[in-house]
Amino acid sequence: MDTVKTGIAGLDEVLLGGVPRHNNLIVEGPPGSGKTTLGLGFIYAGATEYDEPGAIVSFELDAAKLLRDAGGFNWDLQGQIDAGRIKVIQTSPAVLLSEFRNPDGAFAASLRAMGAKRLLIDGLTPMRLYAEVHDLPFREDIHVLIEGLNRLGVTTMVTAERDDSLDAVPAHERFVFDTIVSLTRGENKRRVQRRLTVLKSRGQDFIGGSHTMRIEAGRGIHVYRRAQSRPVYSNDQPTSDVRLSIGSAAIDTMMDGGIYQGSVTMVSGISGTGKTVLSVQFLSSAIAAGHKTLLVSLDEHPRQLMRNAGSLGFDLAGMVERGDLFIHYESPLELELDVHFDRIIKLVEEQGIDCVVFDSCAVYEMTSPEEVADYLYAMATFFKNRLATVFFNYESPELLGLSQISQELNGSHLVDNIILLNYVEISTILRRAIAIPKVRGSHNLQITREYVIAVGGLQLLDEASGDGDSAVVPQLPFSSYYGLLSRSPSRQSPLIEDAVAHGTKMPDSIQLPTQTQS
Repeated sequence: MDTVKTGIAGLDEVLLGGVPRHNNLIVEGPPGSGKTTLGLGFIYAGATEYDEPGAIVSFELDAAKLLRDAGGFNWDLQGQIDAGRIKVIQTSPAVLLSEFRNPDGAFAASLRAMGAKRLLIDGLTPMRLYAEVHDLPFREDIHVLIEGLNRLGVTTMVTAERDDSLDAVPAHERFVFDTIVSLTRGENKRRVQRRLTVLKSRGQDFIGGSHTMRIEAGRGIHVYRRAQSRPVYSNDQPTSDVRLSIGSAAIDTMMDGGIYQGSVTMVSGISGTGKTVLSVQFLSSAIAAGHKTLLVSLDEHPRQLMRNAGSLGFDLAGMVERGDLFIHYESPLELELDVHFDRIIKLVEEQGIDCVVFDSCAVYEMTSPEEVADYLYAMATFFKNRLATVFFNYESPELLGLSQISQELNGSHLVDNIILLNYVEISTILRRAIAIPKVRGSHNLQITREYVIAVGGLQLLDEASGDGDSAVVPQLPFSSYYGLLSRSPSRQSPLIEDAVAHGTKMPDSIQLPTQTQS
């Protein structure tokens, strides 16, 4: 099939290469959605990249404004006009329709003389208004327009205003055009969001659904295909028997030797329990084992990350300088999931990254709660197909952090491992607890261990150590309590009950290590 590339970044990917030559496209959308900008990009790319001269027919915008708008994207529209590769025609609906009724008119001759391959008519709404004012059947005008375009032998893009409240684009117009591209412009939490959807395109397949669209300075329209549309290239998903260390021998033991390469791990916990620290610990261990790593930060700026990690002995700046670690930071205030996903996968593919941490995926839930489950599934699938090892950090205010993962994120099925970090309050002292309820393909230890955050990251405590202290309430080992995960454990335990019943010595209190402050 002879295909015409639009030249619009990302749109040809959605169209699986472009549109069939001589297709007539209609681009519909409300004011400010980017219709004219998309049309200008279509004509300019044809003239500058694909050796396809084009003409622009405008009913409302004069040439000076078109030149001004093109200049905002660093497009030398005037240079292409001077070279005879682009022609701007200012006319009226009546004149244009008259020209289309005459196959040998001046308009057709002008396009043939310049060897035009592309045509932009901006837009269809003035033609409709002209028909309504003069009490003319607009449906007949549409057929005149389509027949005239077919005779010209060009690939044509026509823009049309769409006001959903007025149903300004009748269904008939959608029947006669070969390709329909619908643009929308809306607000989400006072942020402008633009979307592009291909509703139909005769003679080809395309990627359906709503894709993120941006108007970018120096570039024009950029379409970011929806993350969920990434194809599965093979049903034979790659797996590995190789295990990677978390960065702590004690935690590796709890997980039956570490995590499998290519697995997805969810680290859930309340703020301050050390999710980011454990992630940095894992990345440092992966780098030592020869892997290239990426930390996607949505909570902290890289400079703050480097400072805080440095206090625990991790030289993130040095890892970045050596090219072992990449840090990608985006503010959650302006985050768009499709754009974010596109940037991540391009960085991973270009740099050969195979260990990735997302800190924290709760930001995705805040940005788009209705899309987060599908988005995380698309992300996990992409990395599993590359046999990359992934950490998803998730800040959960609840006790176990499991119901939110299962119900709100719908993410328990897509993760292979779950690590829970929590606080335990004993008397007036907060102590930290780690539990690992899920490790696929492993005999993980179903126990709760105490840990501290110190130089080197998370360090699990040995309950057999400790000489006791003079606290008002003895700080006994975890094995001396019931209900640790309730965060209000009872001191009634088998050890204490046995000592009371038999008059034997109580368990020794443990000496909690002092955490150094940097």
